[in-house]
Amino acid sequence: MTPPTPTTASETIAARLAEVRARIQAACERAGRGPSEVTLVAVSKGHPLEACAAAVAAGTPDLGENRVQEFAPKAQAAAAAGVEARWHFIGHLQTNKVRDALPHISVFHALDSTRLLEAITRETARLGDAGAAAAHPLPCYLEVNIGGEAQKQGIAPGQVGALLAAAADCPAVRVDGLMTVAPRAGDPEQVRPVFRALRELAETHGLTGLSMGMTDDFEVAIEEGATLIRVGRAIFGDRSG
Repeated sequence: MTPPTPTTASETIAARLAEVRARIQAACERAGRGPSEVTLVAVSKGHPLEACAAAVAAGTPDLGENRVQEFAPKAQAAAAAGVEARWHFIGHLQTNKVRDALPHISVFHALDSTRLLEAITRETARLGDAGAAAAHPLPCYLEVNIGGEAQKQGIAPGQVGALLAAAADCPAVRVDGLMTVAPRAGDPEQVRPVFRALRELAETHGLTGLSMGMTDDFEVAIEEGATLIRVGRAIFGDRSG
């Protein structure tokens, strides 16, 4: 009897992506939505470039990172290797790290202060892209701490209007919506109110983009209107770091 051919890491990632896409499809059907309304961001933090390349090869070019010291060299290495990824920075970005990160970011999910907005503006100008920024501003999501958790980053819901107003005067960015990280919960249904509150807050401010939902709760997030979900473990397995 011929032994089974060992499954490669790339094949494993491709299979997991297929399973995640099937779950996205089912959640969209329950919500009366189309899968094309939801962008899957494969959270590659803590995983090597080879895993990123496998996800891109399997049809998922949107990759998420949250640590500049890992992200910047990984993005540079990906470009050198011809891996055409669309990089989403999904974590807190310190103002003194903007210079290292900004050249590689396609979408920024964690705009949370006017100081950070000003730093992005300065760095855009330094790069000599001020004119291009007016035509092609950086797509951003305001990070909102809907759950009011002391250990979480993000602005309070009542601060959204002021930060939106500040961003409107900044040609370097374009606010496409809101983002939140839901509290940990044993049952995804427990965080449904958080996702619903973010959607209602976005609607209040005329925004349609919603970055919400991770491995443990992305289906509920989709049912509540998520337009981007950030899934890591279900695609890449446990992180190496």
